[in-house]
Amino acid sequence: MGLLDNLKGKLGPAKGKVSGLAQQHGGKIQHGIDKAAKAVDERTKGKYSKGIQSGSGKAKEAMDRLAHKDGPQGGTGGPGEPGGTGGTSGTGGTGGTTPPAGPPPTS
Repeated sequence: MGLLDNLKGKLGPAKGKVSGLAQQHGGKIQHGIDKAAKAVDERTKGKYSKGIQSGSGKAKEAMDRLAHKDGPQGGTGGPGEPGGTGGTSGTGGTGGTTPPAGPPPTS
């Protein structure tokens, strides 16, 4: 059993606790994210609004994944699905398309 397997085994119970707390206090956490984003945006006088909005959106998505709010996939949904890897409006995502590895195909 390798080091990573040992760590995964020890962190398993902690993940369950964090997930439970995220489910229980999700509204408070999201409110805190919004409040922090607003404070930072005000202090930077709107200069970084787009990045702040993107970052707070990603933080909320991560919190939702922790709380398992995004369905049975557990954060592995496709583009446009909750937990998917596709881009969302305003986050600069790629829409979930990944170019194939290797040289481009010849016609």
